[in-house]
Amino acid sequence: MASTPSPSFLLLSLFTLFSLLFSAFSSEEIENTPLTITLPLTPKFAREPSTDPMVFLQQLASASKSRAHLLKYGKTSPLLKTPLYPMEYGGHTIPLSFGTPPQKLSYLVDTGSNVVWAPCTAHYKCINCTISAKDVPFFEPQLSTSLTNLSCKNPICNTGCLRCKANSTNCPKVCPYYLQYGTGAAVGYYLLEDLHFPGKTIHNFIVGCTITGLRESYTDAMAGFGRSMFSLPVQMKVKKFAYCLNSHYFDNTRNSSRLIFDYRDGDTKGLSYTPFLKNPPDSPDYYYLNVKNLKLGNKILHIPSKYLAPGSNATGGLIIDSGFSYGYMAGPVYKIVANELKKQMSKYKRSHAAEEEIGFGPCYNFTGRKIEIPDLIYHFAGGATMVVPGNRYFIFDTDPTGLGCFPVDTDAAKNLEFTPGPSIILGNYMQVNQYIEYDLKNNRFGFRQQKC
Repeated sequence: MASTPSPSFLLLSLFTLFSLLFSAFSSEEIENTPLTITLPLTPKFAREPSTDPMVFLQQLASASKSRAHLLKYGKTSPLLKTPLYPMEYGGHTIPLSFGTPPQKLSYLVDTGSNVVWAPCTAHYKCINCTISAKDVPFFEPQLSTSLTNLSCKNPICNTGCLRCKANSTNCPKVCPYYLQYGTGAAVGYYLLEDLHFPGKTIHNFIVGCTITGLRESYTDAMAGFGRSMFSLPVQMKVKKFAYCLNSHYFDNTRNSSRLIFDYRDGDTKGLSYTPFLKNPPDSPDYYYLNVKNLKLGNKILHIPSKYLAPGSNATGGLIIDSGFSYGYMAGPVYKIVANELKKQMSKYKRSHAAEEEIGFGPCYNFTGRKIEIPDLIYHFAGGATMVVPGNRYFIFDTDPTGLGCFPVDTDAAKNLEFTPGPSIILGNYMQVNQYIEYDLKNNRFGFRQQKC
């Protein structure tokens, strides 16, 4: 079996593909700024779900574990010893058009990352991937008249000029990147390009030109929506963005919901708000929420506060995630929730075999029974309360009257008091049929229940 190229090898390979000589950077200009921009938000399914109920649940579990693992451990994430299908189900894409003339591609929406990038040039390669590079739509820089390259000498370039001596005139002038996404990675260089919307153009948008992918399983570009300067909403200088997600019943429908970029300030009607917390230094991209406690049905769970607030070392706290995941709970949190769930669900027959095979649980056989699952309720600072109905945090096999499981990922088996990263990840499965708003101007998170 061929060995996996190292990050340093990929970066060296990057520089052999181009010898670009100079770049310029100027401040972003926005033409004809509308009050809002609305884009279709389309569910992304990389492959058809299995018709075998157990394989179907295994696929969903694997996809969620991959996403939760990435957000939990970030760039230091070890490889998982389980078949992974990152972005396999439940991701969402938006169309973005870069260049002159515009080149439109689909971009995965990801609040857990910070960079907007696209597969780039006809030389794009994908190493150890489950997809073929020839099937990947790519951005063609040579066709754009508005493109320049971000110089490695620009202060914005955090990698600097690699392999260049102080007075060297014979080295690549571009700003390279190596981005890790759990078990996958993207290698490329930054461009300054025009980003087009109806009635609006953003000049000198910093977008990545990815020339090498590593262990990828999807063909889309990536749109980072995190809190750092390279993300899409930050570069657009919007005051807030919002979305409303359709059902995740994996029925292969392609119904779009919508994502809204909003340049207006103030409250949105009907929303409950809670403030974003200050990010730990090691986790600048994530959106941390000030959660006070959880309830299951009418039972207050009394989660210890040390798991609800992030420490300075990025341990603990709750983050909200737009990418696909059923969510994550650190071992001590999961045990409190799962033990109470078992008490309230004791009238149903447990399926220990399914729990062993899928890796999630508890699981129950609902065949011939009326399904009654208690609400999972998050109480946030400021009085905001998010109610997640049972069918929005349980997953069911292809027959919704049969097997159902509590799919939140955990490391409870390690019996550790703390592990690196957030203690709770509120995945997008729990956000279905909620209007979700990220108010960047006022540093707060808003939501309301509604049919999406």
